[in-house]
Amino acid sequence: MKKTHILAIGILAIAIGILITASKDVTTYANFAQAAQSGDKVKLVGQLVKDRPVEYDPEKNADFLAFWVRDDAGEIRRVELNAAKPQDFERSESIVLTGEMKGETFAAAEMLLKCPSKYKDQEIYVREKQG
Repeated sequence: MKKTHILAIGILAIAIGILITASKDVTTYANFAQAAQSGDKVKLVGQLVKDRPVEYDPEKNADFLAFWVRDDAGEIRRVELNAAKPQDFERSESIVLTGEMKGETFAAAEMLLKCPSKYKDQEIYVREKQG
């Protein structure tokens, strides 16, 4: 075999490996009911329920945030995230959460906020703090 053939096969093997690795990280968009049924990590889109309390006490635990979200199906559930509360959290128009259901609560590992802005939409990305 020529060196170019071996190099081409090697590049092809690396590309396939990257695709397989990337496909494991792909999650599906779901609502709370689908997340409860799947038991796997899912992405969920919803809105902050502003008439329910947001639990965040930086003096007690700066890396714990709990709040309520209404999903696209209209179901409201409590969400817990082990991260600090982002600035302008209450102003968010929509929230994309990555995580899984644990009982009646959605345990989020990542959160992406879409906030209104005067000139353009602004996104804020929050990731769970790793212990």
